[in-house]
Amino acid sequence: MAQKRPRHLPVAPLAAPARRQLPLASASTARDRVRPIYCVWEITLACDLSCRHCGSRAGRARPDELSTAECLDLVRQLGALDVKEVTLIGGEAYLRPDFLQIVQALTELGIATSMTTGGRGLTPELARGAKAAGMGGVSVSLDGLGPTHDRLRGVEGSFDAALRAMDACRSAGLRLYNNTQINRLSMPELPQLLQTLGEHGSSAWQLQITVPMGRAADEPEVLLQPYDLLELFPLLASLKPIADSLGIFIFRGNNLGYFGPYESLFKGWTPNGHHGSCGAGTSTLGIEADGTIKGCPSLGTIAWGAGNVRDAPLEDIWERGLPMRYTRERTVDDLWGYCRECYYADVCRAGCTWMSDMLLGKPGNNPYCHHRAMEFSARGLRERVEKVADAPGLPFDQGLFRIVEEPLGTV
Repeated sequence: MAQKRPRHLPVAPLAAPARRQLPLASASTARDRVRPIYCVWEITLACDLSCRHCGSRAGRARPDELSTAECLDLVRQLGALDVKEVTLIGGEAYLRPDFLQIVQALTELGIATSMTTGGRGLTPELARGAKAAGMGGVSVSLDGLGPTHDRLRGVEGSFDAALRAMDACRSAGLRLYNNTQINRLSMPELPQLLQTLGEHGSSAWQLQITVPMGRAADEPEVLLQPYDLLELFPLLASLKPIADSLGIFIFRGNNLGYFGPYESLFKGWTPNGHHGSCGAGTSTLGIEADGTIKGCPSLGTIAWGAGNVRDAPLEDIWERGLPMRYTRERTVDDLWGYCRECYYADVCRAGCTWMSDMLLGKPGNNPYCHHRAMEFSARGLRERVEKVADAPGLPFDQGLFRIVEEPLGTV
């Protein structure tokens, strides 16, 4: 907590213009014609915070963000693709002047619309405007109590602003949710944070591990280690009945897994009663503010950008964009390392593509797994990740880490 934030890279670099005219497959297959249920749409990269875990290094708008007319046409295409729900993000979505116009257009097509926000500038007036435009709910990010949250979010007073935003959303009649990045600073404060959510009337809490992407790769000592999951999951299990009593549904993000003794506790509500594989390109869709389409909003742009809506219709990119086919076509043979031989390999397929790709430079082997940590612990071992190459300082960039296997309890 006392360490100064690293400043050897730009806080908010300008994103490069969108990559254009990306190749599409000549035809789609039956497997490609699956439809996304959920879309996360970054409508601007402009932001009023400077979060140290921000994978996109948000702050400045992209140089070629979609116009209002292009956004409204994209709304039409989302409806034609039968998307059921869209979450608007940034940067900070409300910094875009036509934010409410986009919300209203989505609502008019019957697409459930929400927003994820840091809340610094989410005033009561803006919350009422979002409700009037048809927005259903807002997820406000809280990453610890006051000092911890402010340090992680990069702006003093951002915690108090987030609490005011939560109250404004509830007063406006919006459903209030929260999300939390779990790292070594926020993890000890999760019990107190849950009480804070209860006091402000939250109805759901999404939890995920901070991924070493963008600014998060610049300060690796803040990140959890894989063996920290041995403490984290029992902690979360102890918080589950408290959350239930407060009427708060705990939603475990896709990078917080997998298949340990608490699997049914956190995933029992799903159709299979347990975690499945990565949904990028099968059930989820990501959109960048310049029109780039990805299977998941968190994935890196260069490797996972499948096309741009200025060059091809959304449906064509979804069905024929080459990166979209990764999760549709991969098998156990695409896995490597421990994940290749794991008992759950064919169900899990290494879990979160984002985590393994950002960490190790390629997907298919994910050490951030409770089951895996327990298996190593039973053998008196643990896995530790250490950085071997810095991130260059660009939006959606990554460093490079390696996995070190060592005796459990190594200092």
